[in-house]
Amino acid sequence: MNRRNVLKLGTLALPGLMLAARGAHAQGAKKKISYAYLLDPAYDAVVWAITNGKVKSDLIEIEARSLAIPQLLQATASKQYDVIMTAVIGLPAAASRGLELRILNTALQQAKPGLGGGVWVKKDSPLQRPQDLKGKTMGSYSLRSTGYTQVRIALQKKYGLNTALQGGDFKQLQIPASNLPAALARGSVDAATLIHSQAYKAIQSGEYRTIAETARDNIEMFKLRFISAVNVSYPEKLQADAEAYMEFIRMFKASVQYALSHRDEVFNAVSKKSGLDPKFFDWWFTNVADVPGNFTREHAKSIDKFYELSAELGVLKKAVPVEPFLWDKLHMGA
Repeated sequence: MNRRNVLKLGTLALPGLMLAARGAHAQGAKKKISYAYLLDPAYDAVVWAITNGKVKSDLIEIEARSLAIPQLLQATASKQYDVIMTAVIGLPAAASRGLELRILNTALQQAKPGLGGGVWVKKDSPLQRPQDLKGKTMGSYSLRSTGYTQVRIALQKKYGLNTALQGGDFKQLQIPASNLPAALARGSVDAATLIHSQAYKAIQSGEYRTIAETARDNIEMFKLRFISAVNVSYPEKLQADAEAYMEFIRMFKASVQYALSHRDEVFNAVSKKSGLDPKFFDWWFTNVADVPGNFTREHAKSIDKFYELSAELGVLKKAVPVEPFLWDKLHMGA
């Protein structure tokens, strides 16, 4: 299968296989599927219905745990979890090290309004447009992350900036996410990319503004919504019990749907635990991120384009198609 007609996927709900899964395991004990996801209050809302017994299964029990990025990376390599949330940019690197990962579904995609990729400055900053970054300094939580690579793509493709990490039009500093707002406030950096909860607080404070909404820019330029993260597993685990992982996909999608249809219940519960305004979660699901829970031809097209653009920036050594990273159970008629 070549890259141009990468997949004949459609939407991969696979209801027939899921029904088969229920039948195959009906008489046995529930299989435990361990799932690790990014430590982020917004994602606690995504899995809330699973962790609080609102979405159940006769086949499997999902044990979900949130991990910080360094722990996620370590756990992915050690195969500590059955399913793990993984940044899209990390799949080719894992393959180059001999670590085989297979995509089950899409865990994080840009929402249609295209917020969440803002370039933030103080409200009284002299910077008015992205081109004003020339000769300045911008801070980011991770210079080689999927999210920041998407920011660089927009700044380079739409605004003509050289975004090379060394020798580019502006200096780019990697700063721990928790320190980014303070660095911006005291002028240690002229601009910054903020994590989503920080961006929401920046909007509410009125002390900051954006000079670019790069997620929206990329959507306008490429007519695609980029994907930041996918849920993956390992070939040997999938082969050993395909039905259980089909059931995981069903439950995950059902958990997302529960959160969206019971917003007050879920968002208020997660708010109490995290200390964030419940309105943050509504803002996040509406303006910043989609959690599709499936994998479609459009998702494949989006990842292929992202890999192509990432190779142009030098983040990837070469552009690779997403097709080899897909679980073969998702190839309907391909």
